[in-house]
Amino acid sequence: MKYFYRTVGITLAIFILLLVIARVALERGEVVELHTLDPQNERVVTELWVVDDAGLQYLRAGNPEDLWLARIRDNYSVELTRNGETRQYTAVVRVDKRDRINRLMAEKYTWGDSFRELLSGTRAHAVPVELHALD
Repeated sequence: MKYFYRTVGITLAIFILLLVIARVALERGEVVELHTLDPQNERVVTELWVVDDAGLQYLRAGNPEDLWLARIRDNYSVELTRNGETRQYTAVVRVDKRDRINRLMAEKYTWGDSFRELLSGTRAHAVPVELHALD
């Protein structure tokens, strides 16, 4: 019975350690807030990473089924809070920029991006979203 409790304790400790590392990795670096609307027209806030390229901002869905991406596909008008400032944008899905945005995310978020990929799988199906400011 002693070995059972020890095994459970070690397994639990490893699980907690992975959760802590994941949290640190995901909140490491710049995190922005994306504001979208759900089917009931309720505002949903999602924390995401952002990169800049050629004067535009890009978000990236790790999975084409991500809920925030589905909300964008239903309504391309979004708000983004970055550095304490909230602005309105039109979101444009840019799968053609996947490799470039994946590379920029990896450069900016370093080991955090690698850890996130380890948890969620390959970036081969990631979906970049380009933001065009309305004001």
